[in-house]
Amino acid sequence: MLLPKRVKYRRVQRGRLKGTAQRGNFVSHGEYGLQSLEPAWITSNQIEAARIAMTRYIKRGGQVWIKIFPDKPITEKPAETRMGSGKGSPEYWVAVVKPGRVMFEIAGVSEDIAREALRLAANKLPVRCKFVKKEEGGEQ
Repeated sequence: MLLPKRVKYRRVQRGRLKGTAQRGNFVSHGEYGLQSLEPAWITSNQIEAARIAMTRYIKRGGQVWIKIFPDKPITEKPAETRMGSGKGSPEYWVAVVKPGRVMFEIAGVSEDIAREALRLAANKLPVRCKFVKKEEGGEQ
């Protein structure tokens, strides 16, 4: 599971998921990518499940890049606790994903294999995604 080695603040505010991705919105490392169409919090478990689904399908061929990192701690209070008494303790980590963000990239395999591998990964994620290719003239 992915999580930061250390952070400046243990607990952070929730923030908002408005707007589109300004960075990481085109395929930069690989040949094919999986692009988000909706805003969401993607947990470290979901990222790991998607990674395993992809790498199992491509069977030691090609290379996979994970372009998102869960650096936001999500806190939860224990069950059946009264209101008040401060913020809960960090329970899991999420990556904030906005529409247009390329989350995974793949290279070294044919387009058919890449398309199927990224489809399997997309099924593990809580957002609608689309398959994108690298543009030879810059951004998409």
